Amino acid sequence: MPDTGPPVSAADWTPGLTALGLDPDDLPDGLAVADEHGRVICFNAAAGRITGLRPSQVLGLPLERALPLEDLEGRRWWACTDPYGGLATRVGQPERNLLLPGGREVLVSARYIRRRRLGPVHRLVISLRGTEARRRTERSHAELIATVAHELRSPLTSVKGFTATLLAKWERFTDDQKRLMLETVDADADRVTRLIAELLDISRIDSGRLEIHRQPVDMAAAVRRHVAAHVGAGEPEDRFTVRVAGPLPALWADPDKVDQVLGNLLENAVRHGEGTVTIEVSAADPPNEGTSVTVSDEGPGIPEESMSRVFTRFWRGSKRGGTGLGLYIVKGIVEAHGGTIEVGRAPGGGARFRFTLPVAVPSFLA
Repeated sequence: MPDTGPPVSAADWTPGLTALGLDPDDLPDGLAVADEHGRVICFNAAAGRITGLRPSQVLGLPLERALPLEDLEGRRWWACTDPYGGLATRVGQPERNLLLPGGREVLVSARYIRRRRLGPVHRLVISLRGTEARRRTERSHAELIATVAHELRSPLTSVKGFTATLLAKWERFTDDQKRLMLETVDADADRVTRLIAELLDISRIDSGRLEIHRQPVDMAAAVRRHVAAHVGAGEPEDRFTVRVAGPLPALWADPDKVDQVLGNLLENAVRHGEGTVTIEVSAADPPNEGTSVTVSDEGPGIPEESMSRVFTRFWRGSKRGGTGLGLYIVKGIVEAHGGTIEVGRAPGGGARFRFTLPVAVPSFLA
């Protein structure tokens, strides 16, 4: 790499930024620029934060000395890539994880600027980013894998144990014993199916591919149906209060997704809350623009300091089971409909969830 020649002013290469009223220090990512001689002529404030170097330390230095980067195998990156002496057809380097002296990790990409096609490199523009965001993503993925492994282990162990026992000793069990084992296997299979469905929903939400198939939805009827299901499963009928403030505007939404939202919110209120669970259905404010549903209980509620984390992955209101993914999925479904959801404290002191779905239009007209 060349290391001779006078430094060039940053103003020589930043007329585009200047015309936009921008300064290199305004950029959110780290930016370093080397001239045709390989000397650093720009090193913005973000680059300083990311690398731990002061711009005054590196301006005017040869790039190899200013940023002595190595790959994860200890090879000197500038010597390997040779931007100034390599093939004239190259236009840059894709982003990769590199190391500075002391082991600081930096995400680095480069762009080769040539004044004419196949000509020498006139400017070398280097983008620098910290690894914190990537590390958070990796931790999130690791937590998701650990959660899935933990949640799958128990039902699969049960399914394997009961089926192996039945196959080996079928004649030794009474019909009632066989029925009990098969019912347990069936319930555990449903549990695995629900977890897989949650994972698919998370994947679609994160990638923006959650599909909404809009149909007419009677929100009041859907709420009453979910309450009836809980009563049928053994909950006291007087534990639920349903209030419908009509008339409600026509609502076009995905009925399966609406059921998923209602099912999750009511399940949370029943499992984690106490006292009466109140479900209120009303027209959104302003009227005729959507439908709002509020689910509240009379339990201990959600601590104020936890309110901001309720809709994040793996948040659990208590230690009474669950993957901690349900409310994250609920928020994704509501927002995919163009709606909003919020959490607060109910008048009785418990948790209060309120979501609003817009009236919208049917899928075939969208």
